[in-house]
Amino acid sequence: MTKIAILGANGRLGRVVGKAFIDAGFDVRAVTRSGKAPAELKGATAVTGDALDRQSLIRATQGVDIIFNGLNPIYTDWGKCLPMAENVMAACRANGALHLFPGTVYNYGSPMPQVITEETPFHPTTEKGRIRCAMEDLFRREAEAGRVRTIVLRAGDFFGGTGTGSWFDLVVAAKMEKGVYTAPGPTDLVHEWAYLPDFAVAFVGLARNLDKLGFYEALNFPGHAVTDLDIKAAAEKALGRKLKLAYMPWWVLRAGSPFVAMWREIVSMSYLRFEPHRLTSTRLEEIIGEIPHTPLDRAVAEAIQDIGIAVTPSRQAA
Repeated sequence: MTKIAILGANGRLGRVVGKAFIDAGFDVRAVTRSGKAPAELKGATAVTGDALDRQSLIRATQGVDIIFNGLNPIYTDWGKCLPMAENVMAACRANGALHLFPGTVYNYGSPMPQVITEETPFHPTTEKGRIRCAMEDLFRREAEAGRVRTIVLRAGDFFGGTGTGSWFDLVVAAKMEKGVYTAPGPTDLVHEWAYLPDFAVAFVGLARNLDKLGFYEALNFPGHAVTDLDIKAAAEKALGRKLKLAYMPWWVLRAGSPFVAMWREIVSMSYLRFEPHRLTSTRLEEIIGEIPHTPLDRAVAEAIQDIGIAVTPSRQAA
């Protein structure tokens, strides 16, 4: 049985990806600083590991075939990203493990390409974009040197799964129980979203088709390239009622950004909410077959339920 270690197993992404690998029959090891696995990862082996402690991480991943790198520091603490990435590379080298990594669209900067292919060049214009590019440069160098095999799967904004911290739960759905849909940007602008259960199943597909992949691959995951009007309509269908449209108060965040670190970081990435973009792939379907894609109505209904908002009985059965 293939053994996979999930780094960041307590995070939203780690929980969903870990569950997908458990459901697929992999031997899953949940690596967390506490040494406790979340309830969603029933059947996983819980192991203590600290991504900022290289030897701890090497021990925690000893004997695994694959390391899924779901590590993601809080938005105001991205200085930890590259040190963590270097420690993950050390753990992969020490254990001869394949490295799976979720990429972002931060690498492309502003203005965003409206259509992002696997050949679209990086052009980071923010600190977070530069950090992400530096991480992927590290992974590519390690692969080109024959030390660590890495597969990157790039996606847009996450939605779905339990937990907090995504644009969907923090902004879009934050006031849905009060009858309000909050748009982070222009309502007719196409934005790339990734429904996490689909994204996770795509990683399983990659792990099952390694013979079709090179020693370093960076692939796109085409999720839901939709507008806020599309998501609002899906949410209204799930809730069985109309939602009032409101807009994220960017002027407040911009005014307060010199004084509030989190607001400053959010404002620095605000171009993503005002510049249309979508991901396409020429490779992913060739490798894994049909790309996982839950219909938008169902994905939004499930995402709303995941964050504790009740949907109509008809949507629960859909």
